[in-house]
Amino acid sequence: MRMLIFGLTVTSSWGNGHATLWRGLIRSLARLGWSISFFEHDTHYAGTRDLHQLDGGNVVLYPSWEDIRHAAETEIRHADIVIVTSYCPDAVEASRLAQQSCRGLTVFYDLDTPVTLARIARGDYPPYFGPEGLRDFDLVLSYTGGPALDALKNILGARHVLPLYGHVDPERHRPAEPRAEFAADLSYLGTYAANRQAGVEKLLVASAARLPDQRFIIGGAQYPPEFPWSKNIFLVRHLPPADHPAFFCSSRLTLNVTREAMAQTGWCPSGRLFEAAACGAAVISDDWPGLDSFFQPGCEILLAHSTDDVVAALSLPNDELRPIRGRARERVLSEHTSAVRAAELDRMLNDALRAPANVPMKEAV
Repeated sequence: MRMLIFGLTVTSSWGNGHATLWRGLIRSLARLGWSISFFEHDTHYAGTRDLHQLDGGNVVLYPSWEDIRHAAETEIRHADIVIVTSYCPDAVEASRLAQQSCRGLTVFYDLDTPVTLARIARGDYPPYFGPEGLRDFDLVLSYTGGPALDALKNILGARHVLPLYGHVDPERHRPAEPRAEFAADLSYLGTYAANRQAGVEKLLVASAARLPDQRFIIGGAQYPPEFPWSKNIFLVRHLPPADHPAFFCSSRLTLNVTREAMAQTGWCPSGRLFEAAACGAAVISDDWPGLDSFFQPGCEILLAHSTDDVVAALSLPNDELRPIRGRARERVLSEHTSAVRAAELDRMLNDALRAPANVPMKEAV
């Protein structure tokens, strides 16, 4: 089976959460027999690539849509599945070409559903689909579940919507030896985001002020000079995925902070959440609707609603943190790996391909 993906990036994990998700998913799909090409506009991420050979697939880098349009049309005509994603720079053009030329299934995968819906609510229509919204796609996948699925139908006209949540490749994210440069009592891995800053200040910065003798470390890109640094908060600028396991394994606790739109929408777990747990880290996270669908609070993950919660968690002895680490890793390995999601996607796509035209999949099976 032949699949084409028109996405934001798979070659650079700098400042985005798309790349590592696609790497794990493509690798696992290839093991299920899929032949995959990922089309990536060779612009914004050209200087920050941390992948040069895609395991399980082929990367097509192109300088402009006009340069690739003819070749893309030829590929689309021979594809069974064409997937276009949110934030793909040429999403509208790729979508229309796919709907004109694809003999199989056209799919839109919104990896940023809360952002999509929040922008529309503000009157800021996202540039990754045209005025027709999502009505012309055979299937719409959403990184976010819960009520967001109905919103994609009601607001954007999607006909068939299914969730495809985040995941982790346990061959890439697994327990690692701690490294001195990443040592901390509390770590946080994430690109700077204004809509996450309030949570970072409440849960990390304020905790560091309360615990001046403890060490806090942030790994990520795009942090501005005005970030409220203190003597016990350290920054490691952009970390390539290969360093993530050591980063997570070098602190007693690692913090997950969810972007505001994602937290409000719910049912939208960050890929970092699964990565940290797969590495055997003890995770403390902000709370949001649906979190308990992915991890059991208090048993597999700790919750932080306030600075006091983080301070209390940092006082827990290692004997209490150790079983939390183990249970979270077990949950991830059984339910949230790239291989599990690839099997889910494979099943969804095959069900959709078998469904008669214009008949909802659950009715056609």
